[in-house]
Amino acid sequence: MVWLTPLGATAAPLPQTKIPQLVQKNKSFQPSLLVIPAGGKVEFPNHDPFFHNVFSMFEGKRFDLGLYESGSTRFVQFDKPGISFIFCNIHAQMSAVVIALATPYYGVSDSRGDLVIPNVPPGRYSLQVFHTSVAPDALRTLSREITVAPGDTSIGTFSLVESDLELTHKNKYGRDYDRPDPDSPAYARP
Repeated sequence: MVWLTPLGATAAPLPQTKIPQLVQKNKSFQPSLLVIPAGGKVEFPNHDPFFHNVFSMFEGKRFDLGLYESGSTRFVQFDKPGISFIFCNIHAQMSAVVIALATPYYGVSDSRGDLVIPNVPPGRYSLQVFHTSVAPDALRTLSREITVAPGDTSIGTFSLVESDLELTHKNKYGRDYDRPDPDSPAYARP
């Protein structure tokens, strides 16, 4: 995804008209990427037949929703701009990203890598790029200042080099995850 933040002027993020969901189903988060306005909320419903514990202790919004059962839900407000990496404290394979933006000017690429950022007025912007399979240092090198002139329809092309990034993380206590006990209901196959 790519987003443009105005320089020297402020652009109000789009108001949140509907609270998006990051659904826990089949031991995964669906979708794996959500973009919301800074200050917006996200709902975390548990649609699996067992418990989950959703947390984020890295960058962005830090939170811990605690252990909650199938059929229940929790909400988190992402009060400031940032990238939040979301995990489950029970199932190490579960991960997602919530990006809270202070700008309405963003686009998420399609399967071919094409994206559209609609209604960008002329001006100077800070351009930032995010991809879950690209190292953070490589993403930082793509950030830059751009100027959008009247009639501009392209911000150019970007070459991203995917790496074998496996977002290794510790559990919410800073320790390695326990090995799954196949007889535990928390690890039951959906």
